[in-house]
Amino acid sequence: MKQNIEMVVFDMAGTTVRDKNEVEYCFLQAVDQTGLVTNPDEINSMMGWSKLTVFETLWKKQLSGAPASEINERVEKSYSAFREVLESHYLNSEILPTEGTLEIFEFLKRQNIKIALTTGFYRKVTDIILERLGWSAGPDKHGSVSGIINASVSSDEVKAGRPAPFMIFRAMELCNVNDVRRIIKIGDTPSDLGEGKNAGCYLSLGITNGTHTKEQLSRLENDGLLDDMKQFQQLLEKLL
Repeated sequence: MKQNIEMVVFDMAGTTVRDKNEVEYCFLQAVDQTGLVTNPDEINSMMGWSKLTVFETLWKKQLSGAPASEINERVEKSYSAFREVLESHYLNSEILPTEGTLEIFEFLKRQNIKIALTTGFYRKVTDIILERLGWSAGPDKHGSVSGIINASVSSDEVKAGRPAPFMIFRAMELCNVNDVRRIIKIGDTPSDLGEGKNAGCYLSLGITNGTHTKEQLSRLENDGLLDDMKQFQQLLEKLL
């Protein structure tokens, strides 16, 4: 049965933006600099979250029972170090779209389906990435743009990041989409799948060539796990 899809909401790093564990590496650099104790597996389990929330979670665990003021001070120190490392990375390193992303963007635009990005990054880094890729765009009052994407929403622009649904709801506002059941969400982390499910999207899909494997994502509620963007486009062609 043909579906009336109005918008696809994509994750950024690991889904539409190539990520060879660079974000995890930036986290670990900040961890080493600020005395936080964790490991790559624990960091990976929180990929897709608001980056500030990751540090809040880790410091509350490490300093369980400590005064809130002490925890907040440590969080701010680690988050500040992380921001410095992350911004430097994206300003000075090569940034590329994942294979098949530009093709699927073009396909969606031909179908008049809106493209939104949601991300655990904060706005400054989101804009650095979008500008370097040439994807910077925003909707007009009718939810239409001439650029590559229609909207982007970062985790610091809503009251809670993934897996909460608020970034998807904000993208709906920006793109003038009224029915969440006409939205597909796709991302490479458990929090992406949770975001789509919590928002009530028509489909919440995982892509398995990013930060998490098919085995890892299969443990979460989902509407399908895809190998890559080419397979996602094949699915869309059948749906539309």
